[in-house]
Amino acid sequence: ITMGDVVREEAKRRNLELTDSNLGNLMLQLRKDFGPAAVAHLILKKMGQETNIIGDMVIDGIRGVAEVKRLESMGHVKLLAVHASAKTRYKHIKQRGRSDVPLDSNDFESRDKRELDIGISEAIALADEVVSNNNLTKEELKHRVLAIVKKWIDKINNRSCGLRDIKE
Repeated sequence: ITMGDVVREEAKRRNLELTDSNLGNLMLQLRKDFGPAAVAHLILKKMGQETNIIGDMVIDGIRGVAEVKRLESMGHVKLLAVHASAKTRYKHIKQRGRSDVPLDSNDFESRDKRELDIGISEAIALADEVVSNNNLTKEELKHRVLAIVKKWIDKINNRSCGLRDIKE
């Protein structure tokens, strides 16, 4: 589940254009109205509505520790930070081609500041593991992340927590 997709779904529900500014403002408004774990609440609500969500899952896009704490109410949570330089992150976000891509590097810096203000740096600092994504291909990143997640699940399974293996 991608947290940004949940925010985009909420924006569509509110008939907002999917721009960086609108999505950023909505994310901030949700946190103002419902607390710093607001997006995690939306994810849990979505999970409750979709009966096909069972077992292990990966949630992409954590922006703060409050979201992690909220998700822990559903079970075991591990946090993996994927770190890259601003230049690399800007390049990647432009390559995605979404409607909410920052218009230029100044907009990207504003977006970065917004995410720092809501606590992403604390989440990165408290991550269980960190992967540097400055010089990796998409496939290399995928394999590194998958190896870490599999290691975590194997460790949990060895403790008899009942989680299944992840399938690629």
